[in-house]
Amino acid sequence: MTSIPLTFAQNPNIRLNQVGFYPNATKMAVWVGDKQEAFFILNVTKKDTVFKGKLSQQRINAISQKTTQIADFSDLKKVGKYQLGIPNIGVSYTFEIKPNVHREAAIASLKAFYFQRASTALPEKYAGKWHRPSGHPDDKVLIHPSAATKQRPEGTIISSPRGWYDAGDYNKYIVNSGITMATLLSVYEDFPDFFKNFEAHIPESSNKIPDLLDESLWNLRWMLTMQDPNDGGVYHKLTNPSFDGMVMPDAATKPRYVIQKNTIATLDFAAVMAQASRILQGYKKELPGLADSCLNASIKAWNWAKENPKVVYRQNEMNKSFDPDIVTGGYEDRNDADEWIWAATELYITTKDDNYYKAVELYPDKPFSIPTWNQVQLLAYYSLLRNEKNLTELARKDIPNLKKKLTDFGDELLLGVENQAFNTVMGKTAKDYMWGSSSHGANQGIALLQVYKINTNKKYLTAALGNLDYLLGRNATGYSFLTGFGSKQVMFPHHRPSEADGIKEPIPGLLSGGPNPGQQDKCEGYPTKIADESFLDVTCSYSTNEIAINWNAPMVYLAAAIEALQKKF
Repeated sequence: MTSIPLTFAQNPNIRLNQVGFYPNATKMAVWVGDKQEAFFILNVTKKDTVFKGKLSQQRINAISQKTTQIADFSDLKKVGKYQLGIPNIGVSYTFEIKPNVHREAAIASLKAFYFQRASTALPEKYAGKWHRPSGHPDDKVLIHPSAATKQRPEGTIISSPRGWYDAGDYNKYIVNSGITMATLLSVYEDFPDFFKNFEAHIPESSNKIPDLLDESLWNLRWMLTMQDPNDGGVYHKLTNPSFDGMVMPDAATKPRYVIQKNTIATLDFAAVMAQASRILQGYKKELPGLADSCLNASIKAWNWAKENPKVVYRQNEMNKSFDPDIVTGGYEDRNDADEWIWAATELYITTKDDNYYKAVELYPDKPFSIPTWNQVQLLAYYSLLRNEKNLTELARKDIPNLKKKLTDFGDELLLGVENQAFNTVMGKTAKDYMWGSSSHGANQGIALLQVYKINTNKKYLTAALGNLDYLLGRNATGYSFLTGFGSKQVMFPHHRPSEADGIKEPIPGLLSGGPNPGQQDKCEGYPTKIADESFLDVTCSYSTNEIAINWNAPMVYLAAAIEALQKKF
């Protein structure tokens, strides 16, 4: 094709996945602005035009009322580095077309968990310039008075090392570990062969266990220490009374406590341990006894929850009765029905004991919801479907209806996407933009992939890829929300190590929370209250720019699963 000189600057209103595209998959960019007619693709190396196309009709963003047009260049399949240009407007950020284009992003998203490890130094060999000394040994943790029992009275010292720092802070929470562990274990269950050669360059990479499981074990072993061995109940969290300042882990030395056992934390623990047990059965030689220990812990937790079905965690109420006051993340859930469903299901699948399947109402007549830390019902259904061949007759009869309901849910997600401003499932309504909206987009992608597994209709796979495109730049902010990736990437996440380490770049592979019109942090400088644009790349903005393990886990799942399925496009 004829050469078009690159005489104009990058225009940030051309929005696309800044990492790139698979040769045979759908490829779209979005122009935000006044109506234009045509676009072209420029080979960055040769500076020549390799593709020309017409922009779509204008679309109106229902949230912001801004107009967009879609540039579809799916027919360009040649491997290379490119920019998308609009005559007299400018060019996009550079992107690549190649196989395995999201592999590095998927690996970095997993490696981010390594950077969140508590109770260990991160040597330069594995952490690069983000190496740091060990912090929070957590070998002398106090029993908070809210957690006291006869066997473990207030002030008793226990050891509870390892685990991941939960978010931008240095505390460790069982409830949020629940969905995080489930998501990581589930992507392994769904794509075990893919993870055999998926190395994140962590200290355990040379052993015979996949890195995804090795990393998960760091948190699993901590979770096991959070169960009271005397009765099976599980502590809500391991925490300082108040948040640390913006310091490195080794400089954070406040006393740490385990806080009140409760029903929901115990059920989350039971579910994770049951799922982990069946996966670890395949590694009995490498991890002798661990699969059995996990199942025993799960059953013990389930029994405690059955005996203590209404113990709720209410932090402010607790603080009226016990000192010191605890003001760190509450993770207070108002409804435990979904945790009962999830724990019962995971125990049933692992043990094949029909009594767990019959223990609770597994299929309440209510709409499905995208999973979050306080809504885990869909995790149970994902597990039933992925283990369909190993279920007893009791559950097998319910599978056809479950497949139909999940497919209907996927179709609901897809409804009207082809008319959306950014042509993505994410962002159809302002309700998508809550605290941690990026993880909502990733979890929508996982839901679509679960439907794809049921019927292999490529429209679900393509829509899941569209949400990955959203996370990496095809969105109303123009940011790639994954640190270390893209031309316009997040640089100042609300994350203590990234803020305190003196290194310009944040730790890579962290998924920023994303737009949230709530703006609960009251930071100055938000560009707007418009839901899909309400984002601020400053450390102060914990309501839009914090990171969290339960946000990174679906990023791992979505990017890795799309990589594993790339030949299906």
